[in-house]
Amino acid sequence: MKLFNPSLLPAFGLIILSYGQSAFAQASNGMQVDTLNKLDEMGRKQGWWKVNAPKEERPGYADGQLIEEGRYTNSKRIGLWRRYWPNGKVMSEIVYQMGRPRGDYKTYYPDGKVEEQGNWDLDRNTGAFKRWHPNGQLAQDFTFNNYGTRNGVQKYYHENGQLEVEVNVKEGKEDGTLKRYYANGDLQQVAEFNGGVINASNSKYIRSVHKVEAPKPEPSAQPAPAKTAEEVTNAVVFRENGFNTLYDRQLRLSQQGEFSNGKLWNGKYYRYNKSTGELLKIEVYTDGRFTGNAVLSEEDKGH
Repeated sequence: MKLFNPSLLPAFGLIILSYGQSAFAQASNGMQVDTLNKLDEMGRKQGWWKVNAPKEERPGYADGQLIEEGRYTNSKRIGLWRRYWPNGKVMSEIVYQMGRPRGDYKTYYPDGKVEEQGNWDLDRNTGAFKRWHPNGQLAQDFTFNNYGTRNGVQKYYHENGQLEVEVNVKEGKEDGTLKRYYANGDLQQVAEFNGGVINASNSKYIRSVHKVEAPKPEPSAQPAPAKTAEEVTNAVVFRENGFNTLYDRQLRLSQQGEFSNGKLWNGKYYRYNKSTGELLKIEVYTDGRFTGNAVLSEEDKGH
């Protein structure tokens, strides 16, 4: 952390998705019960497999509960695989080729809302990419080139749906005009970039009476936490340098944001009461340092 608009998919991706979905339907309606969780004479996994609890590395599931399912060919995952949250909702839908994630994928929050949608090519994102805030509002709208580098117009959105940043990126570097907006829609910054370098003489901040600037971290401020062994992501891999949503052993949101060298860099850290499980506060980190606590919304308290 897949069902997409077919008109937006390349023909090859459609073939893979159709194959995975067809296999899922056959396994679900009992047509291939005789091939469920089968090993061939060489001990290789073949056909449709279902992984059920208990699994030590995947706590929170009831015994016998379905964790994930999909098709193997010679012990390599192929086609569409689905993974589930302990509440039964889909956690991720990922297309595999020869045992590696390659093709369209979606990841979901535990409440069923889509978290992320894109295309994986082994270990990188390629093509169109979208990510949503936990409240269902679009958070990021990116485009990646075939090498996994952002390229083209990139957009960020506030949690209320307002555009936050729009900038053109050329092979991973800002190039051209960047516009940044406050959550109320007012223009905050206009900056000119050339190959990732800002032209300070042709850039300006526009102060708004509607919003106070976000505080900058003190050099002595508490450093951001690193990912712990108990925290999991609903995507295939944890991105040491990139965006992640992490969950604790109770599958509550624990960290979300941009990571750098395995540590939260710009994002939120959720702290809970150990006895009651109640969300106590959301710590905000900027450039790897603590900058304050976010205001708790009713939706936050529901995580």
